[in-house]
Amino acid sequence: MSTVSVRIDESLVSAARSAAKAEFRTVQGQVEFWAKVGRAALDNPDLPASFIAESLMSMAEPREESTPFVPRSATKA
Repeated sequence: MSTVSVRIDESLVSAARSAAKAEFRTVQGQVEFWAKVGRAALDNPDLPASFIAESLMSMAEPREESTPFVPRSATKA
């Protein structure tokens, strides 16, 4: 993966720095995550941004750490 330098407003970088610390990402990773959420939100205007963000995070979760899906109907016996 190659990198490119871009100019970003300092207030956005500051917000990314705060969010990155809270979400255990680098500042670069946080800005990339926000860009992915924004792009997906534009492609899917009917979906809430929070749903898109949670979906992207779950897709990035390692498979071995995921919890198998169990329908509620299967737990009622």
